Amino acid sequence: MIQFSQVSLQRGTQFLLDEADLTIFEGQKVGLIGANGAGKSSLFAMVRGDLSADTGSVTLPGQRRIAFMAQEVEETQRSALDYCLDGDDWLRKIETEIARADAQNDANAHAHWLGEYESAHGYSARSRGETLLQGLGFKMEDMQRAVSDFSGGWRIRLNLAKALMCPSDVLLLDEPTNHLDLDAVMWLEGWLRQYPGTLILISHDRDFLDAICSHIVHLYQKKLVVYKGNYTNYERQRAEHLAQQQATFERQQVKRAHLQQYVDRFRYQATKAKQAQSRLKMLEKMESIGPAHIDSPFSFSIPFADKTSQQLIQLTHADLGYRIQGNEAKVQLSDVNFGMRDGQRIGLLGPNGAGKSTLIKSLVGEIENLNGDRVCGENLKLGYFSQHQLSALDLNASPLLHIQRLTPKVLENEIRRYLGGFGFIGDDALRPVKGFSGGEKARLALSLIAWTQPNLLILDEPTNHLDLDMRQALTEALQAFPGAILVVSHDRHLLNSTVDEFYLVVDNQVSLFDGDLPAYHSWLQSRQQEMNRSEKDRASSLDKVDRKEERRKAAELREQLRPLRKALEKHEKAVQTAQTKLDAITELMADGTLYESENKDKLQKLLADEANWKQKLEESEEAWFEAQEALEEAESLLS
Repeated sequence: MIQFSQVSLQRGTQFLLDEADLTIFEGQKVGLIGANGAGKSSLFAMVRGDLSADTGSVTLPGQRRIAFMAQEVEETQRSALDYCLDGDDWLRKIETEIARADAQNDANAHAHWLGEYESAHGYSARSRGETLLQGLGFKMEDMQRAVSDFSGGWRIRLNLAKALMCPSDVLLLDEPTNHLDLDAVMWLEGWLRQYPGTLILISHDRDFLDAICSHIVHLYQKKLVVYKGNYTNYERQRAEHLAQQQATFERQQVKRAHLQQYVDRFRYQATKAKQAQSRLKMLEKMESIGPAHIDSPFSFSIPFADKTSQQLIQLTHADLGYRIQGNEAKVQLSDVNFGMRDGQRIGLLGPNGAGKSTLIKSLVGEIENLNGDRVCGENLKLGYFSQHQLSALDLNASPLLHIQRLTPKVLENEIRRYLGGFGFIGDDALRPVKGFSGGEKARLALSLIAWTQPNLLILDEPTNHLDLDMRQALTEALQAFPGAILVVSHDRHLLNSTVDEFYLVVDNQVSLFDGDLPAYHSWLQSRQQEMNRSEKDRASSLDKVDRKEERRKAAELREQLRPLRKALEKHEKAVQTAQTKLDAITELMADGTLYESENKDKLQKLLADEANWKQKLEESEEAWFEAQEALEEAESLLS
């Protein structure tokens, strides 16, 4: 049980927690939510013992192993697999002790630590590490690459793998899905559902929280409020509370009316039927979702272009990829026929590295086609969001100045009202970007795209760094946007709520996927099974090598028993010798004449001998018991 009792935590002049109480029971899976900067990461630090409360207490049961995902990775030349295995620090200690015993020719210690190695599942550690890394998107050829060779996002994945590798009773994960694609998120979700310990999870992915969590803890107004159930249950319970307020009800009705107006207008038009149906679904959820986010600081819309084209963009018989040294072409996607029409809403699916980003960059003209045609509609107005656009922001300029550069003639008050919908209220609209968090930069980049009034939105992982309230606001804005949308995202709620069809990027091809996200998950599992079958022979040969190695280790362990048995025999003989001597002394001392005055010296010598052999018997028996225990322990390792 983890217990916060009347905990207060202050940072500068601001209280993050004020006499907050919380109890987390063993085995619970808890989602920790709250606004950015509310103190979620500080709560993790208190659980780890790295941060102390100003008042109150945080208590954990003793001997609880805590694993957590670090947010930074130091420069190291260790391989990805070794770095992952470092997460099991007990296993690493055992390996160190085995090496030390070998160096010192200490047979007893060597036998002991080999037994500990087997108990810690050391023989399967490498395969378990490889499974973790593969699940998180690493390929087999990445296993021996140095950690320093990977980009920042992939290093965070390595930190996640390291945390999962650590045997733990309590697992703390801070935004584990931020740098994952959809495939890795689905894999991680399955892994965490099977985790037997206590899980505390910070995440802004509502579907991820829904699938895993048994409780939600909302860090709100400096208190820790517990809701039983997953994130959807939290929304419903919180909505029931907030909906009691008349102002909440009125704002909800405005949003409902806006969505209903769109549905009434377009539901019977063939070209808009799918969008109308998706808004109907949103309308059904509005009653439970809307009020739970009614106090959100974010509320915005995405203006639509004055003109549009029926066919916005088209790739025809296009080979897509890159040119490398010597102008040699590396084709990633072949003979692609893909386009976007007005009002079309598409989600891109596919395994990591299959070419989704290549397709997007080719569509927006960031990379040229290797072959084939790219044709843009006459009135195409593209709004493109990707992670590299965050780094393209002017660090010395404010949000206000960014928009003024796009439209110098627009009044400042109008710009400030617009930025307020993205959370840049008051002086925040005038702050330089260099002091912004990742979430604030993402919000600014989205606001700049929306300001340009596009008719085609291409969004590559737009929810990274965004909190739950901003994700909900973005989802609602995309729902209301009448133009075309192409999305790559690991946020399933965003995909389910904003797109009407999916395309699959896999095996150098782009094709329509006839199914929804659960069907895609099933497809992924089937594909993995096929890949496993294709590697069956290779795995079988490796398995034979592993079994041979295990037999060798077992034989080596049995060899360690030999000195233990010899030691046991030696101490057993010493016990027998001492006992025999004592029996002889006892027999001599039974002679009554021994106690006559003339035999005084003889008696004293016998008494001295008796004391001597009793001491030797005690020492030999103790040594024999220790040897017996060591032998039994070693023998049990072979059973």
